[in-house]
Amino acid sequence: MQRRRGVPPITPSIAEVNEKPPPKPLINVHQALGGGEVADVLLWRKRYGSATVLILGTCLWLSFTWGGCSPVSFIANLMFLLVVMLFFWAKSASLFNRPLPPVPDLEVPENTVDQAATVFREWINRALAVVHQIITCGNLRLLTQVAALLWAISLVGSLFNFITFAYFGFLLVLSLPVFYDKNQADVDECLPLLWALVLEGYKNLEKSFLNKIPISVHKKRTA
Repeated sequence: MQRRRGVPPITPSIAEVNEKPPPKPLINVHQALGGGEVADVLLWRKRYGSATVLILGTCLWLSFTWGGCSPVSFIANLMFLLVVMLFFWAKSASLFNRPLPPVPDLEVPENTVDQAATVFREWINRALAVVHQIITCGNLRLLTQVAALLWAISLVGSLFNFITFAYFGFLLVLSLPVFYDKNQADVDECLPLLWALVLEGYKNLEKSFLNKIPISVHKKRTA
């Protein structure tokens, strides 16, 4: 009886085991943000400009929260001063034969309006679809998720007013891009792990709590 000659097992070498996958190519954050002066300010490449924007935003936040100034009245007064300054500039330019103020053509492109309207319509349709599913189908599980989300939003809204919340967003806009630009490799390595932890926590919550909620009340009544 002949013995089969087995194929010898392929044992990987130590170098192959310790070999890591090639790193992902880094994203050019400056180009992703548009590559203009706004990107330079957000990435703190123009430190004086970024510091000026931060100081102005902080002063506005302090004037709104501590000074009692209303954002609507502030915007109206600012627009009034701007229009008056441009008016007198144009009159003086016509009297003294000087160039007019460099005001561009103030016109909103039609494509921009159509894109914004399309995005806004999609969000409204999604919200209406959720409401329709809750009302007509009696989806208790979806109702619980929406109620938890609205409760979290109301909790955050009770802790901060809208001006403070917008100021925190302003600070994140000035800090997150430069942080990601300097630590892009570490962030790309940690984000999948954090996302996996979030998904695992949601799955545990779904198994322990959400799955115990009946999906539809109407099905239970008809049964």
